[in-house]
Amino acid sequence: MIQYADSERLEFPEYFEFLHRTDLGQQYVAKNFAERVRTMLANLDVVVTARDDGKLVGVCLGITDFAYFLFFTDLGVDRSYVGQGIGRELVQRCIHVAGGPKDITVMTISHDDAIPFYAKCEMTNTPNLVVRYCDDDEPLSL
Repeated sequence: MIQYADSERLEFPEYFEFLHRTDLGQQYVAKNFAERVRTMLANLDVVVTARDDGKLVGVCLGITDFAYFLFFTDLGVDRSYVGQGIGRELVQRCIHVAGGPKDITVMTISHDDAIPFYAKCEMTNTPNLVVRYCDDDEPLSL
């Protein structure tokens, strides 16, 4: 049975191991990877996890003002657990923690393959989101 939590903090070793079981690792650049991910994990506003018998099988990580906006930095599910509704549950829980769907506008930067998933979560692919990507874009290889 999948257990969800919205109050735990993730440590780098467990998250790094989790990244190997997801497609999330490809979003990170290689330069200073460990240091940058440690910094990210320490500074998130919202961390929602899914575990199966203690094993981390899903995460939804976000930055929010708790009033208007929530940005998902990471949303991922262990490849062997995909298709079980875990991702959608993580999204709903993360939005709830940030302030709820009536008040919170949610955004993220997504790979093309994930656009249909986000559509199922009532998120729209829009050209109105303005982005400046970091200068160092050599992708991490996991």
